[in-house]
Amino acid sequence: MRGSTMQRNSGGVGLGGQPWVLRRVRLTWLSFMLFFILVFFPLIAHYYLTTIDEAGGPDKRIFGPRPGGELCEAKHVQDLCRIRESVSEELLQLEAKRQELNGEIARLNLRIEACKRSIDSAKQDLLQLKNVISQTEHSYKELMAQNQPKLSLPVRLLPDKEDPGLPPPKSARSCRLRSCFDYARCPLTSGFPVYVYDTNSYQWGDFLDPLVKQAFAASVKSNLYITDNPSIACLYLVLVGELQETSSPFPSPAELEKQLKALPYWRSDGHNHVLLHLTRKSLTQNILYNVSTGRAAVAQSTFLEQQYREGFDLVVTPLVHALSEPNFLEIPLQVPVKRKYLFTFQGERVESLKSSLQEAPPQSFEEEMEGDPPADYDDRIIGTLKAVQDSHLDQVLVEFTCKNLRPSLPTEWALCGEREDRLEVLKASTFALVIAAGDGQLVTSSGFGLRLFEALEVGAIPVVLGEHSRLPYHRFIRWSEAALIVPKPRVTELHFLLRSLSDNDMLAMRRQGRFLWETYFSTSENVLNTILASIRTSIQVPAAPIKEEPAQEIPHKAGKLAGTDANLADNGDLDLGPVETEPPYASPRFLRNFTYTAADTYRAWNRVPGPFHLFPHTPLDPVLPSEAKFLGSGTGFRPIGGGNGGSGKEFQAALGGNVPREQFTVVMLTYEREEVLMNSLERLNGLPYLNKVVVVWNSPKPPSDDLLWPDIGLPIVVVHTEKNSLNNRFLPWDAVETEAILSIDDDAHLRHDEIMFGFRVWREARDRIVGFPGRYHAWDVNHQSWLYNSNYSCELSMVLTGAAFFHKYYAYLYSYVMPQAIRDMVDEYINCEDIAMNFLVSHITRKPPIKVTSRWTFRCPGCPQALSHDDSHFHERHKCINFFVKVYGYMPLLYTQFRVDSVLFKTRLPHDKTKCFKFI
Repeated sequence: MRGSTMQRNSGGVGLGGQPWVLRRVRLTWLSFMLFFILVFFPLIAHYYLTTIDEAGGPDKRIFGPRPGGELCEAKHVQDLCRIRESVSEELLQLEAKRQELNGEIARLNLRIEACKRSIDSAKQDLLQLKNVISQTEHSYKELMAQNQPKLSLPVRLLPDKEDPGLPPPKSARSCRLRSCFDYARCPLTSGFPVYVYDTNSYQWGDFLDPLVKQAFAASVKSNLYITDNPSIACLYLVLVGELQETSSPFPSPAELEKQLKALPYWRSDGHNHVLLHLTRKSLTQNILYNVSTGRAAVAQSTFLEQQYREGFDLVVTPLVHALSEPNFLEIPLQVPVKRKYLFTFQGERVESLKSSLQEAPPQSFEEEMEGDPPADYDDRIIGTLKAVQDSHLDQVLVEFTCKNLRPSLPTEWALCGEREDRLEVLKASTFALVIAAGDGQLVTSSGFGLRLFEALEVGAIPVVLGEHSRLPYHRFIRWSEAALIVPKPRVTELHFLLRSLSDNDMLAMRRQGRFLWETYFSTSENVLNTILASIRTSIQVPAAPIKEEPAQEIPHKAGKLAGTDANLADNGDLDLGPVETEPPYASPRFLRNFTYTAADTYRAWNRVPGPFHLFPHTPLDPVLPSEAKFLGSGTGFRPIGGGNGGSGKEFQAALGGNVPREQFTVVMLTYEREEVLMNSLERLNGLPYLNKVVVVWNSPKPPSDDLLWPDIGLPIVVVHTEKNSLNNRFLPWDAVETEAILSIDDDAHLRHDEIMFGFRVWREARDRIVGFPGRYHAWDVNHQSWLYNSNYSCELSMVLTGAAFFHKYYAYLYSYVMPQAIRDMVDEYINCEDIAMNFLVSHITRKPPIKVTSRWTFRCPGCPQALSHDDSHFHERHKCINFFVKVYGYMPLLYTQFRVDSVLFKTRLPHDKTKCFKFI
């Protein structure tokens, strides 16, 4: 390359004839000349023209301004002049617009100032209107309170210390409540105080059976009506039997009558006294026969017609389980309905007094019955029943002779064998015959009552032959729902009658019989409660309210204001309801104290759990503080302000319904999981219609001293428990002042819209459990037992109470009415309390629970493992279900395919559940 370049350069020099240096000098000179011309010549020309312009004067200027637009005559500047004129016009227009806008801005500023003054004035007017509305509402509430005062526990009225006495009755046989009972000592608001004489304070107390005395003392100690002040007592209770077998002679009727009149509060005629004779045997001495009891009522299991005063005396059951609880594991199930024998009867007729093993005192009613021979119906009964047995149409068992005859009264049917042997036969019997005494003078007897007791205990439906007999508490109990009462002349049609009953009818009677036995007859405590309830119901005194469980609060420090979980607060355009800014609103109480006792007597005594009887609230169970309003709910009464919820936004914003103002209480059980608990409490911040949160602290260790509890704007009550028990979840704490309870675990994770939807559904079904996670029970054919199943299913029978609404009434029933054996098993396994609550509610209502939304789990992500993650968890729940079935005698859980969703609330439907039928 270099060589070729050199050749081209050398060739150029030779062809041009001039050296390249000269060419370069020429080019430099030309460049200089061009620069001089282009720079200095314009400068010189400018200077020259300027000098000429200044010398010619203002009229001869070339570049200066000229008058009259002479400059525009030049062609080269005409275009510039046109542009100038156009710009000038535009500037003038812009200036005019600027001035116009400035004027508009000034006018708007004046309007803004006027609006501000109007807003301030409107704010003052609004504040005044709010004050007027507040005063008007206060005045309205005062007027309503004057016309419809809020009911509460009435003031207790007690009798006067001085007893004026009553006019003497025409005869002892004519005694009735209206003539022999002093109502003045028992005002409606007295609380029904009962004074019990000490058995050691009267002379014949040493003759009483020690076991009966001990059982009676234990029952008295646990009864809430007992008082130690005799001056305010409405009723006086005296235990007169059963007598123990002793060689010492018992006082004669005259001596016993004298000792009764010597009682310190007998007041000459014994009014408002009850002489109680409890017996454990099939035969007992009727020690009050031929004894003038004056105006004192008699409660015993054996009565002669001449002795019994209808509507005044009480027929009671024998005291079989004196100091022991019934063993539910030994009681057969109520299903299958039909058992081995269609009916059974074992007994031997006592012909006369000589065949009786009882040595009666002189002038006893046994001797008087000798002169009244019985009719021949008993012979006809024997022949008819033997004919049915010999026909082999149905398997029956009838025995009219006994190897081991129990002592009995004349003309009645004596019991055979030992109690255990009789129960084994009854367990295999569909019906059990209870034949009344042959002599109509014997109204009832302890042997008759013992047969009835044993039949009800093991689920054999009693068939009473003899309509003249008085069954226990017959004025209060509708015995036709639990037993067949057949006149003796219809014994020939008995077989046809028993075969005609359907399985459903027999099961209903068996369940009602079990209810009566378990509620009124099973224990000594129940017997005493039933006697007192009978008298209290007769004189129409309302029951005393059950004392709520006192909440021992644990002091705690509130920390910073709780925030709102973004996941829980993201409700879209849903208005879930107002967050309460006023003090918590408690549910009204004590609305039906008197009417419940006066108007619902029969219903109260005979309400076996069933679809038409919401609660088995018997007279044994005192009135619950919130019960009355619940029983009266849904009657169609709509208070002022109700029914605001229509559709869309109205439905979302208003609670609506017949009880528009109502709140619920969250009851949260926890055990040493402080961080999880705090997170759960924070998630409740901003939840509408929440009254308060009750935290059941189930650990013996108190919370940490430095633990800061979230401030959610509502009370958080931390309750200390005596022991670690899952049953504490369902204690009726006095801190719970609402009917609705949301039972929730400390690790449950629910959105606000789900909780509000569940609350709305519960308000439409207040007698049901309404919750989120569903479970069901299944029958294991291979092992012939029940199983607990938590798999996803379109059918369910339980709702877990770790996230469920229920009525506070069920907390009372769970803690005070449900058999203690169930609560003991919950404590033993530390499990199954939710299953126990589902059993209880289904047993009471005969309805399944209600599941809302599509949730099957509710645990929060990342929380520590709970008890349910233990391997033995499901195995224990299998055992619980089978044990609960034995206690109740049948499977009370009911299946349902019903699930409630709402198009107005969020719901998450799993992709694998689209085949389930969904009811909206």
